[in-house]
Amino acid sequence: MNIEWIVIRGSGLVAYALLAASTIWGLLVSTKLLGRAVKAKPLMWFHESLGLGALIATGVHMVALTMDQYVEFGWADVLVPGVATWNSTAVALGVAGFYGLAIVTLSFYAKGIIGQKAWRLIHFLAFGTFLSAMIHGVMAGADTANPYVTVMYVGSGVLVIALLAVRVLQQQAPAGRPVRAAAATSPEPVAASD
Repeated sequence: MNIEWIVIRGSGLVAYALLAASTIWGLLVSTKLLGRAVKAKPLMWFHESLGLGALIATGVHMVALTMDQYVEFGWADVLVPGVATWNSTAVALGVAGFYGLAIVTLSFYAKGIIGQKAWRLIHFLAFGTFLSAMIHGVMAGADTANPYVTVMYVGSGVLVIALLAVRVLQQQAPAGRPVRAAAATSPEPVAASD
């Protein structure tokens, strides 16, 4: 096994793990499940750092792919979706995931210019980025059959879905007061007529 192959595999797994951690952390912050144990600024800084780490690891992954002699990826293969002939769907998803990750991560640095509302809209790309990276890893990754890697994909996917469900349910709850409090203060129920 050559060094390029080790770097390709390792950087791909690290990139996915950091992306998954950033996505999960972002959902934990937005759902406020962490409570007020830590101030918001360090929570966001950590989220931003995870995304930046994922972006750097993805860059290493792409550069290493262009250096490997086995598949012989060129720059167009790793930068343009659909150009690669080897496992073209998986590679295209990886390339699309890279661009989504770059846009979402770099939006942290443009937040003051674009504003909170645009920043949040851009952050919805994170879910597509996460999904495309996961599918890319499962389809193209040489380590997908490894039980630890399988647990990483399944575990992160389940966590993202569960936290996303919590977030959606929170958005549907009445604004300003919990559902339970609303029921307790409502007038006597009116009997339904048959």
